[in-house]
Amino acid sequence: MTPSIMRTWARRGRTPVITVRGRSRRRISIAALACYKPGHRSRLIYRPRPEARPDGRKSFAWSDYRDLLIAAHRQLGGPIVLVWDNLNTHLTAGMRAFTATQDWLTVVQLPSYAPDLNPVEGIWSLLRRGFLSNIAFTSPEHLISTIRQGLRTIQYRSDLIDGCLAGTGLALTPA
Repeated sequence: MTPSIMRTWARRGRTPVITVRGRSRRRISIAALACYKPGHRSRLIYRPRPEARPDGRKSFAWSDYRDLLIAAHRQLGGPIVLVWDNLNTHLTAGMRAFTATQDWLTVVQLPSYAPDLNPVEGIWSLLRRGFLSNIAFTSPEHLISTIRQGLRTIQYRSDLIDGCLAGTGLALTPA
């Protein structure tokens, strides 16, 4: 809930000050898939997790990623080549067992630390620099609604999603 600080303006000689009413430990976790297919519009599929789970976990479990992949498969209606970073949840035994049994899913792991090769990192950058910058959120609900609005805007702008792929330096080549 702490606002990201971006550029602003003030009268000459006066330092701009944004008052934040306190720091909250509340957070929101989001999983996203940037979907590309040659000759088709790029898509963004995401799932937010605003609250901690009943088991106390604050982030996504491997089963949440599994459910997201199944939903994406249904929505996209075809095989998926998944390019994943090395988040520990992506590497769990349960997730490996799931991906090994799905004939419609091919998984490619990125190198150990390569956020510059992950198009979804570009989505988070767009969100932080644009929709979430210079806002002092008044409540967790305000944060969640702003994030959803920003992701919806990005979701309907396939040129932004294409730009995130172009920013990685990777290209799609039809098989």
